Amino acid sequence: MNLSDRRTCGGAPRHLSAMEMVLRDLRSAIERGDLAVGEKLPSESKLTRFYGCSRSVVREALRALQALGLTAPRRGRGTFVTSSRTVRNPTFGAYSARDLLEVRRHVEIPVAGYAAVRRTPEDVDHLERLLSRMERETDTTAWVAMDTLSHIGITQVAVNPVFRRGIEEISDALAKQSTFLTWFGDRRAQSNREHKAIVEAIVDGSEGAAVQAMACHLENVETHLTTIVQNSRTNQQPKDGWNA
Repeated sequence: MNLSDRRTCGGAPRHLSAMEMVLRDLRSAIERGDLAVGEKLPSESKLTRFYGCSRSVVREALRALQALGLTAPRRGRGTFVTSSRTVRNPTFGAYSARDLLEVRRHVEIPVAGYAAVRRTPEDVDHLERLLSRMERETDTTAWVAMDTLSHIGITQVAVNPVFRRGIEEISDALAKQSTFLTWFGDRRAQSNREHKAIVEAIVDGSEGAAVQAMACHLENVETHLTTIVQNSRTNQQPKDGWNA
């Protein structure tokens, strides 16, 4: 592949982040076949120079490609194209999206109900302060960290260490999934509203409302993941510079 034409992140549409622009360009090149299955991607440093972006932006885009099942790293050799089509079941760390959703439905939905019954004034204060911080936060990385902490926090309010440890075990994967949904689905504002509904139900001590709010939240997570996978084509025009 020949990276002949320099491209800058500053040329992306306003609604796209630098990472999204890099990701969409690489993804489009893979799906068109300009980057063929089995081909090695350019190094991070070369991609950084090509796109005029920071190395962290390139790394995030490469992680997203891996989650989509389009590429895979090979130790000591780099990143290679493994498929030209997005997988139906993206992976986040050691767990697939399907694995995470199955576990979360069986754990987090009843946990929300237990939290509503068992919450203390201190628990309420903690959850409300965390929710307030999430609603004000503009940095994606910081917001994702608080999103994950909020789910762990709810299990703590449920006063069952088995539930808490279960969510803590998958917390890294949850953070990766949350980041993925923020990149592709612009989920942050909607997620904040869903978290608010969960917290309000817990504060009110309404077990039924808390269960329903958490179920709604997880259903929306699944819907957005499904939509992202189904929209495998980026609908972008071919770009110069990706020559196999």
